[in-house]
Amino acid sequence: MAGADDDTATWFESLYAGAGGDWDRIPWAHLAPRPSLVAWLDEQPPAPGTAALVVACGLGDDAEELARRGCDVDAFDVAPTAIEAARRRFPGSPVRYRVADLFELPAAWREAFGLVVEVQTVQSLPPGRQADGIDAIAACVAPGGRLFVRAAVRGDDDPVSGPPWPVRASDLRRLDDAGLEPVWERGDDDGSGWVNVAYRRRETRGPLA
Repeated sequence: MAGADDDTATWFESLYAGAGGDWDRIPWAHLAPRPSLVAWLDEQPPAPGTAALVVACGLGDDAEELARRGCDVDAFDVAPTAIEAARRRFPGSPVRYRVADLFELPAAWREAFGLVVEVQTVQSLPPGRQADGIDAIAACVAPGGRLFVRAAVRGDDDPVSGPPWPVRASDLRRLDDAGLEPVWERGDDDGSGWVNVAYRRRETRGPLA
């Protein structure tokens, strides 16, 4: 989630710092990798050594799952307290954790990753920033690379209040403009409206590539 005043970095850092290490106070911190991500990785495992990026990694569980499966992992979050906690939870981890802003990512990350994982990040952005967030994430996927997305999705005309703000279906379709084609999809079993989609980027560049 992001703060209603759109000061995303401050809001997230305040939430993590205010938890004081009691991670039950962080709604999305399950201290385990996302089951839908694990299910997809089981079905379509990454090749050993795949360069992987975890967007808004939080306390690190998804990043550690990728590393366990042999990926070469970078992971970032806008909240310094989250990154510090991930490093403490996984001492000696090969994951390169760092503090970074989705909208100011290193230039070297552009089209650099064979696998990018985005879990519930875009919907934490106010609706006016979500399209830009999708573009920033898509830009990190290498030609031929894959992107895993977990998000709550709404129709373009559906009313919305937040945070979080479910992602408009039309904004999610921006991934197609970036040359990313859906190759796997699964909803949550509880009928909650969450979608889990894996995309593969075409070898030729799209407009946003």
